[in-house]
Amino acid sequence: MQGKVVINDFSRGEMWKNILNQAIPLTIAQAVQVLYNVVDRIYLGHLQGANSLALTGVGLIFPIVALITAFGNLFATGGTPLCSIARGAGDRKLAERIMNNTLTMLTLTALVLTAVGYCFREPILYLFGASDDTYAYADAYLTIYLAGTLFSMLSTGLNGFINAQGFARTGMMTIIIGAVLNVLLDPLLIFALDLGVRGAAIATVISQGVSCLWVLRFLTGKQAILRLRREYLYPNPKLLRQITGLGLPGFI
Repeated sequence: MQGKVVINDFSRGEMWKNILNQAIPLTIAQAVQVLYNVVDRIYLGHLQGANSLALTGVGLIFPIVALITAFGNLFATGGTPLCSIARGAGDRKLAERIMNNTLTMLTLTALVLTAVGYCFREPILYLFGASDDTYAYADAYLTIYLAGTLFSMLSTGLNGFINAQGFARTGMMTIIIGAVLNVLLDPLLIFALDLGVRGAAIATVISQGVSCLWVLRFLTGKQAILRLRREYLYPNPKLLRQITGLGLPGFI
């Protein structure tokens, strides 16, 4: 374990090399994320018969996706830097507690958002501008998309903890795996299986699920310096205040 800490110790080596080793994979991941976000719309734009209505319907989901992302940022952008600070101070136990408390809050929030979304999706969609023509497409996409809320929040919310440990390439693969899988599944589900908008949503949820498993597998595996541990999952009020306080700007 000591060898691993040395390899990922940002206080060692030349600073510019440390920055590049982190920045390049993160930049590539951000570029791929853009593809991830638009690929559904590209395929739906070629959907025969109802492409404009389908695109409009799926476009109505953007505010909901943004809301889910905001709650993910509330805990991720708060927990990740605190975890890095604790690790830099040599307090591994505190760093793991922060990471595990972040996991707990991401999970609980995802479950609440999923439940609220299913209970109130019709008024929410009409509030965001759905019409009788576009509602069917928006509802079809959202009904399936909500099932992947937990996958989405955990994969994006915990991925920063992989990067914070110095495994930027592994963090990059979290995004790339999901994006590539989504690109491959979209035409199969939308056109080959004739699932239309539902196919796009299913592809997204499957891709998010695979990315989530990738993150969890790494953070519970032997390669990780800081790991997810059952004994640290219980919420600590002091840590939660620090996490949410630091993550509030990202949430807003």
